[in-house]
Amino acid sequence: MTNSGPLIPRNRGIHPVIHDPEMKTTMILGPMEPLLSMESTMTEETGPRFGHGIIGQLDNNLITNFTRGKSEAIGERIRVHGRVVDENNRAVPNTLVEIWQANAGGRYRHATDHYLAPLDLNFGGCGRTMTDQDGFYEFLTIKPGAYPWPNRDNEWRPMHIHFSIFGHSFGQRLITQMYFEGDPLIARCPIVGTIKDRAQANQLVAALDIKNSRPMDYLAYKFDIVLRGRRQTMFENRLEGL
Repeated sequence: MTNSGPLIPRNRGIHPVIHDPEMKTTMILGPMEPLLSMESTMTEETGPRFGHGIIGQLDNNLITNFTRGKSEAIGERIRVHGRVVDENNRAVPNTLVEIWQANAGGRYRHATDHYLAPLDLNFGGCGRTMTDQDGFYEFLTIKPGAYPWPNRDNEWRPMHIHFSIFGHSFGQRLITQMYFEGDPLIARCPIVGTIKDRAQANQLVAALDIKNSRPMDYLAYKFDIVLRGRRQTMFENRLEGL
């Protein structure tokens, strides 16, 4: 149902607090002084259209894109799909959506990731696609594994996929994370826990979508991204959306 009411400003009280003792890095890296609002430049407002080049045939298929179709990644195959919409549920077409994630064992293909889980030689862990005229996007990928991180004595990140959504310029980039329905680690994660409103945190959890799963192939998860308004998706780098 389309919500045609006036835009209601975001309640900033639902956003993560700057300093949260349960997430120790915020106590060190969180700003101690009020943030400064600086004027944007012409480049930030009008370009460049970062990453909006020609999308390759395999760019949204993380199972095969790292090897260019020669071999497939190891792990549980999934389809992640949804729509990018505005506050009135109107489609946001031709929008670049990028994702990156750990492999099935919880290991990133990154020089600073020293987790004991092995790398998958057939998995790069990143992909991109453009939304169609109705705002739809989809990715085929491997369900990422949980992994440990140095916060408290025995801390594990839930399975998750990072999302980046671009507007018309680099200054209009939004970043968030998607979690998976039923993962018990979500409730224990200090990063998720910085969002004190549970209803808001739940907007980052993709619903299992059996109807759009493919028998003997993959499970589907549905994750809609709302850029502004009453139902806005929580973003890491901007409170108000585009």
